[in-house]
Amino acid sequence: MGKVNPKAKIVPFRGEYYELVPEKRYLVKGLIYPVPNPEFPFLGVHLTRMINGSVHAGPNAVLSFKREGYKKTDFDARDFAEVITYSGFWKLAVKHANNGIQEIIRSFSKTAFTRSLQQLIPEIQERDLIPTHAGVRAQALMNDGKLVDDFLICCDDNSIHVCNAPSPAATSSIEIGKAIVKQIPHQEHLLPITIR
Repeated sequence: MGKVNPKAKIVPFRGEYYELVPEKRYLVKGLIYPVPNPEFPFLGVHLTRMINGSVHAGPNAVLSFKREGYKKTDFDARDFAEVITYSGFWKLAVKHANNGIQEIIRSFSKTAFTRSLQQLIPEIQERDLIPTHAGVRAQALMNDGKLVDDFLICCDDNSIHVCNAPSPAATSSIEIGKAIVKQIPHQEHLLPITIR
């Protein structure tokens, strides 16, 4: 990234989902979230009614051992070494050890995952959940162990870098683009750019 040092690294977190069986979809009419813990950087498992009527439950948030590690068994030695040798990761892990352990348990125990959902809807049973897809969140993590929960835009002599673009980056991409373009006047050495 040129001369830019954002003082952050991208750490992959896998989020695993279940789908609610059709007979229990009536329990969820929209979005159901737990009350967030402002000290913990992830929302916790929640329920989302999709456009097609299906209901997704999740995600949890566990360290992925590979940048594109969508399965528990995915592993890349270089990716893993980059994370575990980063001091920011260990600061995050120590600060949120209890939450991290709970996330790992939820990853390997459908019972634990179900219990988390029962805090939102007590009627949900383990048999009501079907394993489905997983996603990987590319999360910027600062050297001090804090997750970057906003956009991280850095400039060097010749370029502007978007180092972190959290949700809803895709849905707000036009406004993000406008904000990036506003950085250009502060970079007099960059060529003028015309936007039509």
